[in-house]
Amino acid sequence: MAKKETKEEVQEVAVAEVQETVQEPKKELSLKERDPKKFLEDFNWENYQEGIDPVDDGKLEEFEKLVAENFVDTLDDEVVDGVVVYISDRDAIIDINAKSEGVVSLNEFRYNPDLKVGDKVEVLIDVREDATGQLVLSHRKARTIKAWDRVNAAHDEATIVNGFVKCRTKGGMIVDVFGIEAFLPGSQIDVKPIRDYDVYVGKTMEFKVVKINHEFKNVVVSHKALIEADIEEQKKEIIGQLEKGQVLEGVVKNITSYGVFMDLGGVDGLIHITDLSWSRINHPNEIVELDEKLNVVILDFDENKSRIQ
Repeated sequence: MAKKETKEEVQEVAVAEVQETVQEPKKELSLKERDPKKFLEDFNWENYQEGIDPVDDGKLEEFEKLVAENFVDTLDDEVVDGVVVYISDRDAIIDINAKSEGVVSLNEFRYNPDLKVGDKVEVLIDVREDATGQLVLSHRKARTIKAWDRVNAAHDEATIVNGFVKCRTKGGMIVDVFGIEAFLPGSQIDVKPIRDYDVYVGKTMEFKVVKINHEFKNVVVSHKALIEADIEEQKKEIIGQLEKGQVLEGVVKNITSYGVFMDLGGVDGLIHITDLSWSRINHPNEIVELDEKLNVVILDFDENKSRIQ
């Protein structure tokens, strides 16, 4: 005959069965384990402010710390990289990884009509918050700051820059360099005197930044400096290949009372009046003319001073 179960034993079995069916409570993720951007997307500030979705003070402090660690806090004069996340008919919304997205007027992107969502752009915080609580950003100001950085670097490092000749002005030309208007003096266009400045308008040329006035934000560029540098290199190369007694063809460049200056293919040479003719002459123009071609013999040359006789 089977042993009769007591009332206490039946209750213990029932309790055990119930305990087996109860699931363990899910472990709540800490704020640190959450994606801060996802947390921001899910967080309803209106409900929180109205008290509908209260947040524990400890969790709120942890959230604020999390935001501070994961989002950029930019300075007002700092250029940052942003990503276009939305484009309306008037503005572009830019994500700069800050606590809120920023807005830039599309007028600042007129130079780039192909702007699209996903493009990376450089921006500067113009206004921390407008009436709607958004950051107001400036792409134009960011470009200007970056342009000045590039111009200063080109000046300090003596690097060559490309510039677009916009127009003629008093005493020279206005050249667009990285978006900055620079002045090109007429005397710095070429090694030769320039009579018609207009032929350079609309051209893209290479320049050297020769002077910057930071107080008045003025930039002076030179194309002549690059030509002179090339000429000096050519002179060194030519003189390096010369030998005394060598015969060269040259062109009469200038006539003076004491001799004739010859262009020997990038290097100037002097023919003294006593070496021009076997017979005595009073002035070199008695036997030579400007632009006349002559065969000459190298008597001597100075490599350091780039002078040939």
